[in-house]
Amino acid sequence: MKRLAFVFLLAGFFLPLAWAQDQFQAGAYVDYVHFSQTSSNLAGVGGRFGVKVIPHVTLEGEMSYDFAQAFTEGFTDTTNGSISFQQTNLRVLHGLFGPKLEAGHGRLRPFLTVKAGFTNFRLDPRPVSVDTLVSSVENLRANNVSGVLYPGAGVEGHLGPVGLRLDAGDEIYFNHGSHNNFRLAFGPFLRF
Repeated sequence: MKRLAFVFLLAGFFLPLAWAQDQFQAGAYVDYVHFSQTSSNLAGVGGRFGVKVIPHVTLEGEMSYDFAQAFTEGFTDTTNGSISFQQTNLRVLHGLFGPKLEAGHGRLRPFLTVKAGFTNFRLDPRPVSVDTLVSSVENLRANNVSGVLYPGAGVEGHLGPVGLRLDAGDEIYFNHGSHNNFRLAFGPFLRF
């Protein structure tokens, strides 16, 4: 009888913990974005946080910072016939918020998402550091900010509270028209 009472006590203790594991998600990720206008490939890191509002629907907010990517631009001087090259340090700050619709409830969950937010483009010759990230966020309203719509899909798998997530989509930013850009993100997350 004591063993049965002990099992019920453990079940009563762990059941709320198991339920709570599926209410919040926090994760980090690496992202890759191909910007079609400049034909440049950028990579960076980001973080996301999600809150389950109803079964199979999670509201997520995320932000990522694509590090300085130097690419070469060539200019031809028609009078002298010379070509010069300049390194351009492009950095991008992304912020997105929206719902994630999950299919299924097992260890492997496919999902669809539609998020809206902003993209901040900047040319910055300073070295990449925490200070340049902080100044990018602080000066967000004073710089080149474009609205973004991100429809995407992906899959996440987990073992207990720890999981991995892969998602891809079209990060459409609006600046004198819409510009479609492929985005891929991959990283771990915690459920709690």
